[in-house]
Parts: sequence; C-alpha cells; structure tokens
Amino acid sequence: MAKDLGGREEDRRRGAPQLIAAALKYDASKDEAPVLAAKGRGIVAEKILEIARRHGIPVTSDPALVQILAKLDLDEQIPVELYRAAAEILAFVYSLNAAWRERKGA
Repeated sequence: MAKDLGGREEDRRRGAPQLIAAALKYDASKDEAPVLAAKGRGIVAEKILEIARRHGIPVTSDPALVQILAKLDLDEQIPVELYRAAAEILAFVYSLNAAWRERKGA
C-alpha cells in the first residue's frame, strides 16, 4: 500500500507529496496478526513498490492506513485496531490469487 506524500529531494522542494509505502506479511501458521515487513518514504517507498510489482505482489492504496503502518517498527504485529483494515486487504489479495489460479488453470 502506498500514499503520495513527497518523493525525491527536488520534488519536496517543489512541494510535491512524498511517497510512503508499507508492506505486510502474514503466515497463519505462526502469526497471530499481519506483521509489518517493510516501510519507507521517497526512494525507499519506490523500491518497495517496484519489488512488489516485480514479484506479482498486489499493491493497494490506503492513505490513512499507510500513515499508521509507517509508525510501527519492522516485524511488529499490527495493532488490534487495524485488524479490519488488514482483513480487507488480505481478502483483496486472496481474491486476486484465486482469480490468477483460475486463469492459469484454464
């Protein structure tokens, strides 16, 4: 997930918003809740998104959620207050994965 809040230095000088990205991971066999796998601003955020796209990881945008996630420590489980938002994102990802498997099997 990403939010435009300002990218490179020259963009910040022009008042452009800086890009913020956060990545969640979840392993139901060992995690009680999704965990913050990566976070970053500007060039780091761009790299997170680039890696996600290169590996076929779905990317979604939720400006309010990414602001909260950016305040967490890496490998920290998301707080209970974010479970609903994370569940919606995971449902989105699972539906994309199911559609992809269907197309691949067809």
